[in-house]
Amino acid sequence: MIKRILFILFLSVSSLGFSQEKLISQFSASPNPFEVSTKIHFTATESGIVLFKVKNVLGKTVHFKELQILKGENTFFFFKGDLSAGMYIYSIQNKKNIVSKRLVIQ
Repeated sequence: MIKRILFILFLSVSSLGFSQEKLISQFSASPNPFEVSTKIHFTATESGIVLFKVKNVLGKTVHFKELQILKGENTFFFFKGDLSAGMYIYSIQNKKNIVSKRLVIQ
């Protein structure tokens, strides 16, 4: 009986973890690939502060910025600066989740 109760409790807690709403969705960069700049667009379910990071293929952070976002659609520009051509991983992270995608600089 105790095993059955523990199992049911485990299943209910597990399903809570999988049913949480994503706080960041529709995450994209356009154009991608790009030469000078790209527009980063995403939708957030709540306002707050997020971390925007760009990492090279070795995993080293080559760009970092803290952004204040609003609930709903958010857009900002990313300029390549002195980054060389190649593939990078860009991400947005808040307290609850992180979303990453590939970015190509020509």
